[in-house]
Amino acid sequence: MDGSGQNNPNGESWPRLAGLDAGYIARQLQAYKAGTRQNPSMQAFAQMLDDQQIADVSAWFASLPATAGQSAAAQGHSEELLKRGEQLATEGDWSKYIVPCSSCHGPDNLGAGTVFPAIAGQHFGYIRDQLLAWQQGSRKNDPQRLMATIAERMSSDDINAVAAWLSSQPATAEQ
Repeated sequence: MDGSGQNNPNGESWPRLAGLDAGYIARQLQAYKAGTRQNPSMQAFAQMLDDQQIADVSAWFASLPATAGQSAAAQGHSEELLKRGEQLATEGDWSKYIVPCSSCHGPDNLGAGTVFPAIAGQHFGYIRDQLLAWQQGSRKNDPQRLMATIAERMSSDDINAVAAWLSSQPATAEQ
């Protein structure tokens, strides 16, 4: 109810919606409703909403304060994994043609408008699962296949590393 989502280490993780851009949330709900983004639970909920309800729900979640990500220590990730994740998120890996996350997702990965959501402080499992979905071609609603192209260049270790580091970052500039 507070939009904080949930991270289930051995199952499906749900994203933090609190504090995300209302336009981004609305675009994703419309994609679920149209079937261009797949998730049985979300598609069922999105189908129940008309355009005004999508706008209202999106505005409500956007108005909630973003909840803090879980600390790296609490998640138990190795220092080496976190260092690689930080490199990918802030500098990229040009030897693999992987651009830094922040080049699209904005300073500190706190989002850039309706197209690039805040990913700092998002749940580890959710970030990992979305990168895998783009890599495997089961998620296709990114503009110009930007995320798919990057995810296809990432190893499973890279995906885990960037998910670990991003999930441990502050979800807002004030945290």
